[in-house]
Amino acid sequence: MFAGPPNADSELSRWRQYLLLLARLQLGPPRQGKPDASDVVQQTMIDAVRQRGHFRGTSELEWAAWLRRILACNLADAFRTLHRQKRDADRLQSIESALDRSSASLGSFLAASLSSPSIRAGRIEQLAAVATALERLPDAQREVLVLHYLESWPLDRISGHLNRSPTAVAGLLKRGLKQLRTLLTPTGSEGS
Repeated sequence: MFAGPPNADSELSRWRQYLLLLARLQLGPPRQGKPDASDVVQQTMIDAVRQRGHFRGTSELEWAAWLRRILACNLADAFRTLHRQKRDADRLQSIESALDRSSASLGSFLAASLSSPSIRAGRIEQLAAVATALERLPDAQREVLVLHYLESWPLDRISGHLNRSPTAVAGLLKRGLKQLRTLLTPTGSEGS
């Protein structure tokens, strides 16, 4: 049961990794000249705390959508600041749509790779858990998983992007999935 928006900043912080993953999916691999995903998410968290009283939803799904909307606004602002462009409502809607698609991709990944009934229950909460678990992976494993499963890049494209052999990328993918599954099981999270 959804008890409403978090009252404490520590409760809100559990959504940080989820938002960070969504922001990284929108921004792509880190490069000079791009907005920093961490900065955008930090602003989103600040805005969520300030605007918490404006949330009128009744479910975690609505809460997650509300946070994604704030994130979309902050991504649009970051791009606007970066490019000194005039704010464009269509662009904001486009970013919101892309965030919704990213969230749906995360859900598909979760359902496809972890199919037990207990894992499928509470999808939004699990998406936050997946985002947190992904953050705990080594950078290379995380990047390979995100590019392959969430961005749908083929292994040869990832190989070229990371300047690694396809065999090395496949190994990173295999180890990353194994570690991710370990982190997402109750026994894996207790031992960490």
